[in-house]
Amino acid sequence: MTESRYKRPESVLVLVYSEDGQVLMLRRHEPPTFWQSVTGSLEWGEEAIDAARRELKEETGLDARGLEDCSSSRMFEIYEIFRERYEPGVTQNREHLFRLAVAEPCPVQLDMQEHAEYAWMPRVDAARRASSYTNRQAILDWVPIPSRTDC
Repeated sequence: MTESRYKRPESVLVLVYSEDGQVLMLRRHEPPTFWQSVTGSLEWGEEAIDAARRELKEETGLDARGLEDCSSSRMFEIYEIFRERYEPGVTQNREHLFRLAVAEPCPVQLDMQEHAEYAWMPRVDAARRASSYTNRQAILDWVPIPSRTDC
């Protein structure tokens, strides 16, 4: 597939989480019940790490220092409601996984064209809230369970 007016069927998923196990989740405007981590398609000719840095900055305003490439990717079926963005006949997308640990939950600057709100929530709650099964599984697999420090 070559560069075109269609989106490239390759994307990044960036899990942002705090040391105490809170995960940043973003709610899209459309569909209004769709919650996700930072995500976005690679531009034609763009490397996955560059897309992860770009999407992190665009969607949250967060700096990508400390961004970790999990060296993991998976294929998933593109939801029917999003397929018109891709070349006719494209039904699968490859998603590359990244994560960013921050010291504590912090305010973010949303891209208000794309997202309506954000919330920091415990790891398990974030996984339950994630609309995408790949996002849900990535949270459970890649966001560390915080260690307890009390006796």
